[in-house]
Amino acid sequence: MSEIEKKEIKVEGATVPFYEYTIGETQYYEFDTSKCGPPEPMVNAMSGLKMIDSPNKKVVMINHKKPMGLLDKIGENYDIETQKMEDGRVKLIFSYKVGKSDNADLNDAACQG
Repeated sequence: MSEIEKKEIKVEGATVPFYEYTIGETQYYEFDTSKCGPPEPMVNAMSGLKMIDSPNKKVVMINHKKPMGLLDKIGENYDIETQKMEDGRVKLIFSYKVGKSDNADLNDAACQG
């Protein structure tokens, strides 16, 4: 398998770099907040999730642990796949959920823990 070409993009409100790449028909937006403290993971996730407006777009979040505050807030609005990485970090893949994702409140990035 060839190396995926990731292109850095500007995401409004983000405090870490975001990268865009395509696999098949799916557009991915990836960011890494594994070295950030609260509220940065929540802020960046909310910024990235604003770009998911169809089933062929996904946000990939790499974090030092599962972001429970974020998941409590928007978990019902997205399909979320969680993968444990070899180095102990966690990769979450957020997918558009028809009839649910458009209802997510992505402006409230306050972290409750």
